[in-house]
Amino acid sequence: MDKKPKKQTPPYRKLRGYAFDPSLSQRIDTAFINDIVYRVPWEDDLALGPCGEYLEVIDYDPSVDQFYEPVNLQDPFVLAQDGLNPSESNPKFHQQMVYAVAMTTIKNFERSLGRKILWSFRQITPPSTQRRGDGYLASSESAVDKYGYVKALRVYPHAFRGANAYYSPLKKALLFGYFSAQPADVTLQMPNALVFTCLSHDIIAHETTHAILDGIHSQFTENSNKDTLAFHEAFADIVALFQHFTFPEVLKHQVAKTKGNLSGENLLGQLAQEFGSSIGRYGALRDALGEVDPLTREWKPRVPDGNEYQKIVEPHERGSILVSAVFEAFINIYNRRTADLLRIATSGTGILPEGQLHPDLVNRLAEQATKSAKHILQMCIRALDYCPPLDINFGDFLRAVITADRDLIPEDNRDYRLAFIAAFRRRGIYPLGIKSLSEESLSHPMVNFYHLGKEQEMFQRLRDFFREFKNEISYLENREEIFGKTKNYIVGNQDIEAGPLFDGIRKTLYEKIENSLEFEKLTGLVFSKNCEAVGVRRSNSYSGDGPSFFVHTMNLSSRVGPDGEKSNQIILTLTQRAGIKVGSTGKIEPFVLNKENPYKNLEGGFIMRGGVTLIFDLDDFRLKYIISKPLLDVKKLEKKVYQIDEKRALQLYNYYHEDGNGADVYKAYFERSNLFPSFEPFAFLHNH
Repeated sequence: MDKKPKKQTPPYRKLRGYAFDPSLSQRIDTAFINDIVYRVPWEDDLALGPCGEYLEVIDYDPSVDQFYEPVNLQDPFVLAQDGLNPSESNPKFHQQMVYAVAMTTIKNFERSLGRKILWSFRQITPPSTQRRGDGYLASSESAVDKYGYVKALRVYPHAFRGANAYYSPLKKALLFGYFSAQPADVTLQMPNALVFTCLSHDIIAHETTHAILDGIHSQFTENSNKDTLAFHEAFADIVALFQHFTFPEVLKHQVAKTKGNLSGENLLGQLAQEFGSSIGRYGALRDALGEVDPLTREWKPRVPDGNEYQKIVEPHERGSILVSAVFEAFINIYNRRTADLLRIATSGTGILPEGQLHPDLVNRLAEQATKSAKHILQMCIRALDYCPPLDINFGDFLRAVITADRDLIPEDNRDYRLAFIAAFRRRGIYPLGIKSLSEESLSHPMVNFYHLGKEQEMFQRLRDFFREFKNEISYLENREEIFGKTKNYIVGNQDIEAGPLFDGIRKTLYEKIENSLEFEKLTGLVFSKNCEAVGVRRSNSYSGDGPSFFVHTMNLSSRVGPDGEKSNQIILTLTQRAGIKVGSTGKIEPFVLNKENPYKNLEGGFIMRGGVTLIFDLDDFRLKYIISKPLLDVKKLEKKVYQIDEKRALQLYNYYHEDGNGADVYKAYFERSNLFPSFEPFAFLHNH
């Protein structure tokens, strides 16, 4: 008897949507490019909502107390016409739009990172533990209890009435508002027209990026410097903007309109046109290249003066510095890639003739723009694995971009890295601790494994651990299985009889590095038994009387470069915290944080965190990079003196206490005070 043939599924699902937002479909010059078809990965078991592997769209409108009927994207009639027609008035299309854009964003991240995306874990409250009204647990909980798998990010297309949309770290959800427009120019938009943020590609991609970034680096919302939340905003804008270049008809239209000059005013560099106009601006919400003068209503390019980074504090404006730097790097790379085409088209004069560009030239220019933008976006996303796990700043990000790109693509024959360095330098963004802006200086140095001394023994033990982890994880496709296996390897699982390897990375590290001075020098974290002398609490698990630390992530990544270069790595991130006070004489005075509630009795003090990213090469299971934000003064460790890094501690203290440095601005977004964290920073940040 013949076997039943295996069911063949399409590689992707076609769904219609807006390239930008509904406003461009109401303009005669852009209507034909704004309606596009998204190609999202096919999901066999996509339920009503739509609800799938990554996303769960729930369309409840609390302002009218109504659940809207969910869309069925499996319906044959819907499939036959590439999804529902774009519509401002059909809630089912709204559901389709958020699903299509969010899934597109997720897949861009997965291609660049070389692994499945996992949402930030949910804190699970043990039965004997009660949660306070502010969201924190009233008593301590073990690391095992904290890890709760979040399968699907919830998406609410009509969450509230208001000119806002945000990612909620507490709810693990994207919430989109809608509101009545109050345009500054009534000739471009009807007053009081309903504006739905869930119909803007840029807003959806922006909020989805916040959620993905929170899953990769949950400590990036920690209030530690002026760049932290600005980085979150900038990175979300970068992803939204560079996804514009994946829409072929849009790109060709803009290349033809600008005659190939993408450094001038164009739609590709603008973010959320309809939203910006609806809240009373002349132009888009943000523009990577320039701005519209509210008096003359003329667009003008933004020219960096080199002092913006030192002067601007407000998170969105500060984030726009990073966005403009990345976009300038793209423009310079695009210009270099198209210089030969323009020489041919102009017979070497560089002056294009009057009239429209030839369609063949438009296609070739658009092709080069797409390649350049794709590479830039991948460089930025890959860099996330080469960042320290906390206290991020723009200089750290530049170093991460350079290091990650050199690691995967040793030969930079198109000067991508040089373009990044030049753009950052023009804005006065200089990483700390380096003596020059050369590519070699900016790149984090590789660890010389053979100079590690006795620490080689520890890494030999980790080699077996990682080999087992790789064998368990490599071929898993189910995200919940990946999460469960990774959790077991991080914290251990005594219910699984799988030998000593399942004791967990925490216990393995404790056994091998306790009182390891060499490892402390490498990471800047404390693993000595006298940890309380520097304000680090002793752990209540695995280590007896050793110091506490937290393993945030352990990810297996398999990346392929543009020329087939392969990179297989394990990225491990550790963090540690200490209590710090600054005495009347300015001397650092560490103290041990309260065990059950670290935010208790902090008057006059604050929590200082250190962290390290360890990158291991899976080809030979050797430690390759150590990227650290030290808690300890590494220079003092050379003399076996344990002391908090006073420079970092004083920077934090000054940021929290001195006027005029931006901390007050951040309190409104991050925290109720500069000592107590808020769980909804993006709700405040995005409130217009």
